Amino acid sequence: MKKIPDINILDEKNNLLHKKSVDATFPISEAERKLCHNMIKYLELSQDEKVAEEYDLRAGMGLAFAQVGILKRIFVIANEKEDKSFEEYIIINPQIISMSEEMIFVGEGEGCLSVNREVEGIVPRHARITVSYFDFEGNKQTIRVREDLAVAFQHEIDHLDGILFTDRIDKKNPYKNANKMREI
Repeated sequence: MKKIPDINILDEKNNLLHKKSVDATFPISEAERKLCHNMIKYLELSQDEKVAEEYDLRAGMGLAFAQVGILKRIFVIANEKEDKSFEEYIIINPQIISMSEEMIFVGEGEGCLSVNREVEGIVPRHARITVSYFDFEGNKQTIRVREDLAVAFQHEIDHLDGILFTDRIDKKNPYKNANKMREI
């Protein structure tokens, strides 16, 4: 039996999710490091169909500290690869430094572990972005991500800015400009 990390994910009704996070300070505490690893483990287990069914988990690819009630600019992503292993990302104080002009959207719609309902509509995202961030040791890093990973990074950075994906869907026309973007 797999042990699911005890992580309390805030629901979209919680006002904390609409507040801007502050930069994390270095050194990153042991508690914050442990939380990052627990969040990644939770995400990886949520993407395992058997475990997700047994524990009634919704699959998630990323989690921001804001979603667990900590307003610091840190998020994690667990991206499952074709061989079922994971690429793990721990991103501290991210900044988007460039983005493609090409826009994309997730065809089946974006989801969020803080939004426990079906949401109609599309979220315009950049197809490729370059992000600068810091690792645990405070070393500056740069990463270029594309497609699904670019969507995940933009989604999590939005959380750090107090924005939910539902805020990015046009309320009057949920599929606005879909014909001007590429579906992924």
